Amino acid sequence: MKKTPEFNKYLEGISIRADKIRSGKISRTEDNMLKITTDGRKAALDIRLVDDSLGFSFDSKVAHCAENIYMIYQKTKNNKSTQLVFCDTSTPKVGFNLYDELRKLLITMGIKAYEIAYIHDAVTDAERDTLFKKVQKGEIRILIGSTMKLGLGVNVQDKLVALHHLDVPWRPADMIQREGRILRKGNENDEVQIYRYITEGSFDAYSWQLLESKQRVIKNILSGTMTKRMCEDVDDT
Repeated sequence: MKKTPEFNKYLEGISIRADKIRSGKISRTEDNMLKITTDGRKAALDIRLVDDSLGFSFDSKVAHCAENIYMIYQKTKNNKSTQLVFCDTSTPKVGFNLYDELRKLLITMGIKAYEIAYIHDAVTDAERDTLFKKVQKGEIRILIGSTMKLGLGVNVQDKLVALHHLDVPWRPADMIQREGRILRKGNENDEVQIYRYITEGSFDAYSWQLLESKQRVIKNILSGTMTKRMCEDVDDT
């Protein structure tokens, strides 16, 4: 996604905050690098998550995601193919959130409201089973959820043709769980699409690189190829 003027201005503020923390001009209880990283990830997802005075932008992740979902939805109508959307940072709640924003955009484009569902709405085991069966049959075409609720033990792969990562998970295991929903035996589609949405000049690219580095380290440890010295280097980093 292109970097908007509003996002660029917010990044300048992020840089100033980081300089103050490094120089000791501000208490770490008041502001710290973890908080900056969290705010940066939110802004990269949608600037409205850090400044609710700003409006909708066609350059936002949610806008591009909605366009891709609708395009695939139209192309696969006859097969009733389904899609998953993962988003951990802005889950359903009162007030602005990416789930409701995406749903609103998709309905405006022409997707029926009953064809879109949140995994969060299925609270009991019975409700989850009912929801999963509807996705498996193609009655629900778009299922949106977080890694915790949608990434583990969810077997809805039957008609899955696309998966969308709106944000970046923290752990390699989370990514494996997410993509394991679609890259799974029992999927009737020979080819599938996986989308990763990245905002230009944001924390996104760094987060994806960090995720890849973590996975490489874990793989080396499990294969026994990592030396003690290499482990120390990673720890220092």
